[in-house]
Amino acid sequence: MNQLGTGIAITGSGSATPDGVLDNHQLSQIVETSDEWITTRTGIRQRCLADAQASLSGLAAEAAKRAMAMAGVEPEALQLIILATSTPDDLFGTASQIQALLGASNAVAFDLTAACSGFVFGLVTAAQFIRTGVYQNILLIGADMLSRWLDWSDRGTCVLFGDGAGAVMLQADSRDRLLGFQIRSDGTQNKCLQLAYKPQTQQLVKDIEVGQGNFAAITMNGKEVYRFAVQKVPEVIEKALFQANLTAEDVDWLLLHQANQRILDAVARRLKIPSHKVLSNLSQYGNTSAASIPLILDEAVRSGKIQPGDIIASSGFGAGLTWGAAIFEWGR
Repeated sequence: MNQLGTGIAITGSGSATPDGVLDNHQLSQIVETSDEWITTRTGIRQRCLADAQASLSGLAAEAAKRAMAMAGVEPEALQLIILATSTPDDLFGTASQIQALLGASNAVAFDLTAACSGFVFGLVTAAQFIRTGVYQNILLIGADMLSRWLDWSDRGTCVLFGDGAGAVMLQADSRDRLLGFQIRSDGTQNKCLQLAYKPQTQQLVKDIEVGQGNFAAITMNGKEVYRFAVQKVPEVIEKALFQANLTAEDVDWLLLHQANQRILDAVARRLKIPSHKVLSNLSQYGNTSAASIPLILDEAVRSGKIQPGDIIASSGFGAGLTWGAAIFEWGR
C-alpha cells in the first residue's frame, strides 16, 4: 500500500452532538409511529437535534478541538482540513469557516461530499496527501445536520436521522496504519436515497427562464437501501481486508456507518464477526451520516474499548449510491 515510505497514523479523535434530544415517544406525537415500531425496525431510540440557530461549523469545530487535543496538535500545525458533509452552512463550503474558528491559519480547507460514505472517502483522500509527502498533519471531520432537510410528516425518513460531528487527526508516521481500502459508487441507484434540487421557475425576460435554487426533503427507498447495504458492505470489507493481507478473524472491531441495527447485524453475520466486536451507538444518536463513524470511534476510544494497535474494519455506505471500506490500526 505505502509506495513512498510515508505512513499514516490516526492519533486523535473527538466528537460533539447538539443538546436537543428527541426520543421515540416524543416523535410519536409528531408522526404516526411508536417506540416499538422504530426500535424493532432500526434499533434507534432517540436522536440529537440542532436548534435553528446552531451551525454545522460550530459543532464541527468543537469535535475538531477535542481530536486535536487528544493528538497534542496545535492549530498552527494543521496543514489541511477536510470536512465530509452533505449539509454545509454555506453551499460554497463550510470547511474554511471551521479553519477560521480553529485559528488554523496555515491550513487549506475544503468540503468533501459523499453522504454517509463521506468519512471513509475523506480518510482515503487524506491518506494520499500524507503518503505523497505533501502534508503531515491533517484534520478530518465528518459532520451533518440532516434534521434541516427532513420531512417531519414522513415516518420512513424522519425517524432515522440525527445531527452530530466527529473528527480525527491524521499524521505522517514511519509505519502505515491504513492497511487497506476500497471505495465505490453506483449512480444508477441515485434515486434510492436523495436530497434533490427542486427548481422553482423564474422568468427573467421573454424566452429565458432560470431555476430558483431550493432543495426537496430527503427521500429514501428503504428496502432498496437495505438490500444494497447487506450485499455491498461485506463485499467491500472483504476486498479491503484482502488488500491488507488480513481476514475477518484479524479484526478487533467492526465499525460500520450507523444506519440501521439490522444492517449492522446482517453484515457481521456474513463476515462471521461476533457481535461483541460490533460497535453500535445508533440507539442514542440515529443516523448522523458522515458523522456516525468518527462519533462512535471517539466514544469507543475514550471509553477504553479501542486500544492502540487494535485493527478496525470500517465501512460507510449511503446516498450516491456510494460505499467504501477502510482497514486501519488505531494510534501510533
